[in-house]
Amino acid sequence: MQHWSDKLSLLIITLWVGALWAIGYLAAPVLFYALDDKQLAGMLAGKMFTLVAYVGIGSGFYLLIQRLARAGTSALKQSFFWAVFLMLVLALIGHFGIQPIIAQLKAQALPADVMNSVFASRFKTWHGVASIAYLVQSLLGVVLILKANR
Repeated sequence: MQHWSDKLSLLIITLWVGALWAIGYLAAPVLFYALDDKQLAGMLAGKMFTLVAYVGIGSGFYLLIQRLARAGTSALKQSFFWAVFLMLVLALIGHFGIQPIIAQLKAQALPADVMNSVFASRFKTWHGVASIAYLVQSLLGVVLILKANR
């Protein structure tokens, strides 16, 4: 019989990976497609990505602690543990490292849109770095789903 913490882990994985996929690959693209004001779309997408980051940070810490508590040091030999660890690191880097740089570039460009400013190329570079980190997190989410019950 599964322990309650194992069942909670499955719910947390569902929340985290589902949020990554729903916001990153459904909601954000729809915002940019449906809204004429790209600054508004970016601001709304940014708020959603912030929420996803907090979900990821909380989820990552819970999943690591829960796995260590249930499996002990043998958890360190599991691909599940390392996928969670990498996802957590990427969420932390994205939220506390990359996003502040992007926000600073947007603020420096005001009142103009950052894409129509001298900061456009730096913004595109950092946005690309953030996108790659998000994609890697999303793909690692597949590992979490496939390895959750092991």
